[in-house]
Amino acid sequence: MAKEKESKSFVLRIDTDTMNAIEKWASDEFRSVNGQLLYLLNQALRKSGRLPEKKKGEINLP
Repeated sequence: MAKEKESKSFVLRIDTDTMNAIEKWASDEFRSVNGQLLYLLNQALRKSGRLPEKKKGEINLP
């Protein structure tokens, strides 16, 4: 059985216009706002080389 990744919670302060844009984008892609933020962070970390690329056949969630 695969071990689940541990999650940490934190508070994020974000301006209204940015939050509205993220909510719209998340809705367009059928994700929650939390899921959209995780997706964006993961993409940025991978692009910068700070997070390993996914392995072949591995599903990248959220």
